[in-house]
Amino acid sequence: MPADIDESVRQGEVPAAYVARLSREKAAAIVERVGGEAIVIAADTTVDVDGQILEKPVDATDARRMLELLSGRTHLVHTGVTVAWLPSTTNPGSTTAFETLVVETGVQFVDLTPQLVDWYVGTGEPFGKAGGYAIQGAGGALVRQVHGSVTNVIGLPLAETLELVASAMALSDSATATQHSKRSRPTPTTGPWG
Repeated sequence: MPADIDESVRQGEVPAAYVARLSREKAAAIVERVGGEAIVIAADTTVDVDGQILEKPVDATDARRMLELLSGRTHLVHTGVTVAWLPSTTNPGSTTAFETLVVETGVQFVDLTPQLVDWYVGTGEPFGKAGGYAIQGAGGALVRQVHGSVTNVIGLPLAETLELVASAMALSDSATATQHSKRSRPTPTTGPWG
């Protein structure tokens, strides 16, 4: 379900704060459209070269500029992940809980020749991808080394996301158990025991 939010970088916003904010805003936009008990996962990824945020290229010239900037150097990939737990509508007083984390991975590119850049841009793969490449596709040939989570570079750090979901489910189970124990608690009575 697309969140359809404004993904513009705010003045002075650093890459980690940028992706954290976007993942929270995406989760909040989806929460507004979902009814009943649910877990919502939202993420946003960006590429960071010396603190400069590389969004999705707007055209082939922009894709070439990004790839030339990445050539032969290490950059960072930041993904913000937000998990929102929507409690059951039968649990009065419960509120939606949001938890956000940012995962950072270092990616070292090979030295790119103009011919390699032209070939890769010609595949069409850079478009719609932060930083203008997709490690899970032909762009994997541009990467010499990854320091950290490969799934983060793809766009969703799976191990960390699973930890957030498990945390949300534990919260859900805890709230449900509390609600059930409140309902099943016997009404105090007087009797021979007190």
